[in-house]
Amino acid sequence: MMAYDYTKNREERPDPVKADLKGNLPSWLQGTLLRNGPGIFSVGDTTYNHWFDGMALMHSFTFEDGEVIYRSRYLRGDTYKDNMAAKRIVVSEMGTMAYPDPGKNVISRVITFLNHTVPDFTDNCGNNFIRYGKDYYATSETNYIRKVDPATLETQDKVDYLKYLAVNLVTSHPHYDKDGTAYNMGTSIAEKGKTKYTLFKVPDTTAGDKANASPALKNLEVICTVPCRSLLSPSYYHSFGMTDNYFIFIEQPFKLDILKMATAYMRGVNWASCMKFCPEENTLIHLIDRKTGKAVGIKYYTEAMIVYHHVNAFEEDGHVIFDVIAYEDPSLYNMFYLNVLKEQSKTSVMSVPKCKRFALPVQTDKGIDVGDDMVKLQYTTASAVKEKEGKLLCQPEVLCDGVELPRINYDFNGKKYRFVYMTCVAMSAVATKIMKFDTETKERTEWREENCWPSEPVFIPRPNGEGEDDGVVLTTVINSNPGESGFILVLDAKSFKEVARAYVNAELHKDMHGYFIPKEE
Repeated sequence: MMAYDYTKNREERPDPVKADLKGNLPSWLQGTLLRNGPGIFSVGDTTYNHWFDGMALMHSFTFEDGEVIYRSRYLRGDTYKDNMAAKRIVVSEMGTMAYPDPGKNVISRVITFLNHTVPDFTDNCGNNFIRYGKDYYATSETNYIRKVDPATLETQDKVDYLKYLAVNLVTSHPHYDKDGTAYNMGTSIAEKGKTKYTLFKVPDTTAGDKANASPALKNLEVICTVPCRSLLSPSYYHSFGMTDNYFIFIEQPFKLDILKMATAYMRGVNWASCMKFCPEENTLIHLIDRKTGKAVGIKYYTEAMIVYHHVNAFEEDGHVIFDVIAYEDPSLYNMFYLNVLKEQSKTSVMSVPKCKRFALPVQTDKGIDVGDDMVKLQYTTASAVKEKEGKLLCQPEVLCDGVELPRINYDFNGKKYRFVYMTCVAMSAVATKIMKFDTETKERTEWREENCWPSEPVFIPRPNGEGEDDGVVLTTVINSNPGESGFILVLDAKSFKEVARAYVNAELHKDMHGYFIPKEE
């Protein structure tokens, strides 16, 4: 199998291209799948160190009246514009520090240095798309998001979370309620001497008189804050869990060292090197009541782990059950340094990601003996053992391993559910297959094809469908078979068999996350 070239700059295709359809699309599949990921890795003589740092290249697949239309466009944020104007990388990213042209004078070098002590982060938003109100934004994890036109992929306003809330980092994986309210969380670094995590909500502005209120962030409401267990080293997190009544926030011993970040530029190292994993520390699990904004009385903890993606969470019989993709160490990030990816040999070893299920008993532990397991569910081996009054040690059940980029039928978000759609990652960063996983029977159904690399599989429910897996799964596939182009694959979610594919006469790039916008009735 040929190796995927991670370092190659990709071309954009801003004009719509009709894809070559094989098979039949379900007539109900109408809408646009937006996907986001890095696409430019070198500018002039300068190169990014890390794949995640690459400049955002958005692409979209529009399903309309039995046709598929493709387009792709670079996110033209300040970062893109500044880099292109200078013909070199001048804006620092998490894995790459940008230094001024050696010819620049001392004053401008000093100013650049000062700008890096409390970083003014990049607006290179290449991780995902999120919706606030009626607007769609490209997002990474900094305080900047960029509004985009979902139809043309044109870049619009730069929005700074800091205008609405003191947060320096915000996840690119919000949750959404049935009424369109978005929930997200961010980290405030040393704000008024406190470092804290803030959960907030953004009401949907599409209803009623506020229909023209943009940005919806103007109506942002703080739900609660969680103090950080160490002032100068907040935990890194990429997502969180939500049920009808609770938020689940994992405070993991994978931390940003704020003081190191402040001096990184001067020391000639990247910000990513200021992240530290403390394997000897516990992972705290915060269970927060959505109505009161307060953490429940019991303290839950588990062994050190690193979680990027929550799968789903639900409540049953006095327990909150949540599923995550967990790693034993931070090797995943290091796998994506471009010099490591160039080798793509079997030597770069990452810890195998495992899909883990945790169960948190919500009822009081009074009268329970120390050493007793409080989980009383038949279908999981996850445990929560009382260590002392008000403190439970949680051990997960491993549902399956070698999986990433989980998606579910989002109508079942926060509810008891059965199916997850994921990419299968073996020893390398590149997924060669996707699978449907049944959390009840533990059955795996896979799709793969020779010399093909599928992306995150996105489930689209059939309108008024029957059953959780009544719908299709969409995945974009990079095809390295000679003379063949990449395609978007449509699988029937129940059988996980192909119903259609649409070949795109453009070079597809490896991306991260996507968002499906159904066509409005």
